[in-house]
Amino acid sequence: MTDGHRPALLTRRGLTCVLLALFYGLAGVIHIAKPAPFLGIIPGWVPFPGPVVLFSGVAELAGAAALLQPRSARLRAAGGWGLALYAVCVFPANIHHFALDMTRPDHGLGLGYHIPRMFLQPVLVWLALWASGADQHFKRTRK
Repeated sequence: MTDGHRPALLTRRGLTCVLLALFYGLAGVIHIAKPAPFLGIIPGWVPFPGPVVLFSGVAELAGAAALLQPRSARLRAAGGWGLALYAVCVFPANIHHFALDMTRPDHGLGLGYHIPRMFLQPVLVWLALWASGADQHFKRTRK
């Protein structure tokens, strides 16, 4: 994760890794410490919602740790892939939350929250892959 002679942290990828790690790290702590709001947005077809929320918090913390560790580009790339897949897997809960809120008389968090959230999810997938170098790692392993 180096760019010329600059330290890795001072690159766009490095800074994005730190920001993503802070975002996912905080989200992971909240998922584990206060799971109730997340339990309410899990679609009914998802089995064992309690353990799913707990596991999602652990996955976020593991991905954040992988992004921050400086020793292994492969581990960082694996963390990026993991967070990208995580963002894809939680998308049904985001859609379900959107639908639940829109059926409420007060519209819950409203369109101003849910519409940007829907568009942000694919961006989070791309950012996790790009910032972690997973996109570059995949290109190198295919050659």
